[in-house]
Amino acid sequence: MIILIESIILCIVFTVIVYIISRNPIKTLYNYPPKIQERIKSQDYYKEEIPKETNKIFAKIIASILFLSLLSILLKYVNGYETFQDAFLYGFLLWTIVNLYDLVVLDIIWFCHDKYFILKGSEDMIEEYHNYRFHFKGFLIGEILGLIICFLSGIIIQFIFGII
Repeated sequence: MIILIESIILCIVFTVIVYIISRNPIKTLYNYPPKIQERIKSQDYYKEEIPKETNKIFAKIIASILFLSLLSILLKYVNGYETFQDAFLYGFLLWTIVNLYDLVVLDIIWFCHDKYFILKGSEDMIEEYHNYRFHFKGFLIGEILGLIICFLSGIIIQFIFGII
């Protein structure tokens, strides 16, 4: 039962974060399929607003560190996990649930079908906006990132929180 409650809470928190970040869709350009990115980058209309690649990487690193910290605290102090294996497995299960929610609800249902996300100058690229394969690849990349973060979280719980 606790996994259901935690999953719902994490999905709600994730949705709120995505909603806030996506209020200016051009700021999330690197979450769009490559052909749309190319089209938008080639236009003068958005020239001053397109985020730099380094900002994207920096934001993902900060988000990963933040999530690693929160996940480790959740697994240790809410769930009471003390071993690497328990923390890693449960953490990865939570990660996968949120990642799957992101794929299906936020990407495929919301992003792919909400006209709000269609950027000016790419209105004719509806097929690319419905590029589910792009989002599925993102899901797989997210799973790899989740393995790394949950592995690190398990180490933190086993060796760092184990000492404290």
